[in-house]
Amino acid sequence: MAKADYYETLGVGKTADEKELKSAFRKAAMKYHPDKNPDDKEAEHKFKEINEAYEVLKDPQKRAAYDRFGHAAFEHGGMGGGGGGAGGPFGAGGMGAGGFSDIFEDIFGEMMGGGRGRRSTGGRERGADLRYNMEISLEEAYAGKTAQIRVPTSITCDVCSGSGAKPGTKPQTCATCQGSGRVRAAQGFFSIERTCPTCQGRGQTISDPCTKCHGHGRVQEERSLSVNIPAGIEDGTRIRLQGEGEAGVRGGPAGDLYIFLSVRPHQFFQRDGADLYCTVPISMTTAALGGTFDVGTLDATKSRVTVPEGTQAGKQFRLKGKGMPVLRSAQKGDLYIQVQIETPQKLTKRQRELLQEFEQLSSKENNPETSGFFARMKEFFE
Repeated sequence: MAKADYYETLGVGKTADEKELKSAFRKAAMKYHPDKNPDDKEAEHKFKEINEAYEVLKDPQKRAAYDRFGHAAFEHGGMGGGGGGAGGPFGAGGMGAGGFSDIFEDIFGEMMGGGRGRRSTGGRERGADLRYNMEISLEEAYAGKTAQIRVPTSITCDVCSGSGAKPGTKPQTCATCQGSGRVRAAQGFFSIERTCPTCQGRGQTISDPCTKCHGHGRVQEERSLSVNIPAGIEDGTRIRLQGEGEAGVRGGPAGDLYIFLSVRPHQFFQRDGADLYCTVPISMTTAALGGTFDVGTLDATKSRVTVPEGTQAGKQFRLKGKGMPVLRSAQKGDLYIQVQIETPQKLTKRQRELLQEFEQLSSKENNPETSGFFARMKEFFE
């Protein structure tokens, strides 16, 4: 079967320049790449043809030979490297530096999770982020506070200033990767790029490490930090302290410290956003006759609640502005007091007699809810 014309394979004219060739190759390679066409033998074959065509046409000498002799220029050992055999782009005589592996990286770098954006930065790496769990009371969440915390972390070595090298010396460019932090190796159908095993991707090696940090550029230490907790902070809030995480490797930027806040449950108040809720038990006589009671609030004051005559269980009283502060504003939520009517226990003989007498004197008007409920139920079953 006759081979397709290389120019037709790439979809360009014979006068196409280097830029047009590269653009056409990128477009075609993207379309037929095996990762985008899994288990598609036709696409795989087309992908090989595209690479073979580009390998020849991008090389001025090979292109000149192809323009004069066609495919015959590479048969029987001629020129070499243009065919799909051992001397093809993926065989022993495959593309060298600046060949397909460079184009592959250029086109598919993002898809493979790396590419040119992952070049070494002289061994400098960003430090890890740290997490610190802090528990505060509801009163502290109401008023806000400045807390002092101690965090075990890595800090920049003060002897070598984070370079990792002994004072008077400096890191050397890695001889294996020439400072790129990456090495390439042919693996079957692809040219694979991986982290340099000698420098672990840093691009530099240290022959004479710092005696304090042993070449890491940082040391372990417990730091004392001041954390501002704003008034109105909610449970589960995360506070970020930029640059207060672990020190970077060999002079790299520090990570961040994240403070995860939790608010302890309160014995009296439950919180819902900026509002507070409190259940207060009152006596049966207070509910029936009316009365007052005082309730403490988080602003360290007391508020008086007036209970009207005939108050029912579950009734809520709103104390405006007695809730939690709204974060970073002058507003406050409300405090809702819900009454719970307590039934008398351990009655004396006289108390029992009085209640029995009260029951005998009671009418439907005294207990409208009770009377109405049983009336509706009787009607339903009848």
